[in-house]
Amino acid sequence: MFAPNQPIFLAAAVTALVVFPGCSLVPGIKAGSELPRVELRDAALVQFRGANSSSPDMPGECDCNNPAHWEGDTFYVFNSAGHPWRSSGPDLFHLQTNYLRCEYDNRVSGGRWIECTWKLEDGALYGWYHFEPAGICPGAHPDSPKMNLTAPRIGAVKSTDNGATWHDLGVVLETPPDTLKCDTKNYYFAGGNGDFSVMLDPKKEFLYFLFSNYPNVLSEQGFGVARMRWANRDQPVGNVWKWREGHWGEPGLGGHVSPIFPAKTDWHRVDADAFWGPSIHWNTHLRRYVILLNRARDGHFTQEGIYASFNRDLNNPSGWSPPQKIPVAQDKLAWYPQVVGLNSSQHETDKLAGRVARLFIRGQSRWELLFLKPGEDSFDSAITRER
Repeated sequence: MFAPNQPIFLAAAVTALVVFPGCSLVPGIKAGSELPRVELRDAALVQFRGANSSSPDMPGECDCNNPAHWEGDTFYVFNSAGHPWRSSGPDLFHLQTNYLRCEYDNRVSGGRWIECTWKLEDGALYGWYHFEPAGICPGAHPDSPKMNLTAPRIGAVKSTDNGATWHDLGVVLETPPDTLKCDTKNYYFAGGNGDFSVMLDPKKEFLYFLFSNYPNVLSEQGFGVARMRWANRDQPVGNVWKWREGHWGEPGLGGHVSPIFPAKTDWHRVDADAFWGPSIHWNTHLRRYVILLNRARDGHFTQEGIYASFNRDLNNPSGWSPPQKIPVAQDKLAWYPQVVGLNSSQHETDKLAGRVARLFIRGQSRWELLFLKPGEDSFDSAITRER
């Protein structure tokens, strides 16, 4: 363990980067260029209210990425565990007002986790959910673990009341139906697309999806990338296209992908070894996109570690840098790492952060992440924190 506020340093040079062992990187990804660095240090605990919380002193679960947005001087955060709940307040550290269960305008057979949001100036709030349909592997004995298997899909929603209620726009990403594996050794998934985040490009031309890919084909396992013209946000079904072999030519519904950081060991084996759950933000200090990744070391998704990767251009999926391990103590490791920015005046969120940001893991933050440009000196603790 390390002392409070004592920086723990990642690789100081590219040659020391912790790169996913045994991973064949997507063609075009270079390990030899200079990359940003990240420092981690302890900070006072901040905890989201979570889903299904009975009171502020009894927080609920945060079972996915926790998206956030601003409406004027109010900061909103969504936490999900099969269903989304919303908290709000004047900033990240004071989310004690207007805690409520969000509602959809339709019913489905399975849970929907709100993983991503994007707010427009006209008041419309768009969201995207991870959907786990029931009955994916029919015919299994009622006592069989296979009865609990699912294959996630990704869908879109829209709200005009800051996410209190959502209009379901439909499913936009799913794997081909012939890639399910009901005899899988995976504890949760027989296939599917899920565990994801999104980012709108600076020109507001395309919305990019970075999603986990769980088909029965090892060569496609890893995380995939897809995009949709932002102009199609109200009619997204059939307008999302997956990236494969250098082109955006595969349909979001049933298409194949070329994975970023392909799985080392098949997701459907007991000893699975793969990255999943990318959480993306634009870092104003680095002038780059940053993703945080989980790495599973078995079919139960036991967490091996948390990693960071960098890219300048969303339209270049091959541009993501080799994953760099963030040294979180083993006893604090959990799923769903994400960044939340601290600068309220700049309306920073889970999608926008600066040199200093909070690291959340499954809804809890005990750390600050400090982002450094290539060649930049380590963060000086005397510098005023960006809050």
